[in-house]
Amino acid sequence: MDLLNRMAAEMKLRNFSLRTQEEYLRTVRAFSKRFGKPAEQLGKAEVRQYLLEGLEVRQLSPSSLKVYRAALRFFFATVLDRPEEIARIGSPRVPRKLPLVLSGTEVQALLDAIRSVKYRALVMTTYAAGLRISEACGLEPRDIDSQRMVIHVRRGKGGGERFVMLSQRLLLSLRAYWRSQRPTGPYLFPGSRPGTSLSPSSVRCVMRKAVALAGFKRPVTPHLLRHSFATHLLEAGTDIRTIQVLLGHRSIQTTQLYAQVSKGLVSRTKSPLDLLRTQEGKVLG
Repeated sequence: MDLLNRMAAEMKLRNFSLRTQEEYLRTVRAFSKRFGKPAEQLGKAEVRQYLLEGLEVRQLSPSSLKVYRAALRFFFATVLDRPEEIARIGSPRVPRKLPLVLSGTEVQALLDAIRSVKYRALVMTTYAAGLRISEACGLEPRDIDSQRMVIHVRRGKGGGERFVMLSQRLLLSLRAYWRSQRPTGPYLFPGSRPGTSLSPSSVRCVMRKAVALAGFKRPVTPHLLRHSFATHLLEAGTDIRTIQVLLGHRSIQTTQLYAQVSKGLVSRTKSPLDLLRTQEGKVLG
């Protein structure tokens, strides 16, 4: 079996997302092309040089370099059984940036600026349930459980499943969308070709137009709505553990990042200076 085909098969067995599979295969092909040899004939020196060129010549971000290293590590360690070729090549540190969020007013303005009933319903679903855009696009009609008022997310990150709340307002909007569009096929938001769903790229395109129409001065992505969902829940008093479950985060540390973004949470927290010489401040000693 061709090594790239074997690599693709190994990734499928591990249930890697389609996007990860494509990125890893593209990286190995580019690595091979850079040195003019099959990737299996290359080794530690070429890996190090390739990553350094990405950093110094192509000026790639640390997050992009991390993906490149992960792809090459998978190829050498899993496909070729030569983990030593990359074992001592460190992974770049990725600075952790605080996510941007929209205000509630901005979310409503964005929804109002989307003219398409189908796309508005999808974007509303993304925000109302805190879904990743791929999760929203992959929803099926059976995933909307109006009896229990939950949404079944079957295609989560890493193949995981979870349940999230079904907003009453969202349910009414989805029913209105269903009555007006009568979608056919397996997906709640079908694409132009039979049997397919709307693509994340088409949603991003529609959102860019809506952002311009709404007069926003900064770019707004579908993932920004997921950040806004988490932050707004936190500001409304939802427990951080509950938000972790709703978002499908494996680690609570990932979810706790939103506590740093929430201006409302920060502003409601009293400084210890304000507690001095007060009854509450007695706990300070």
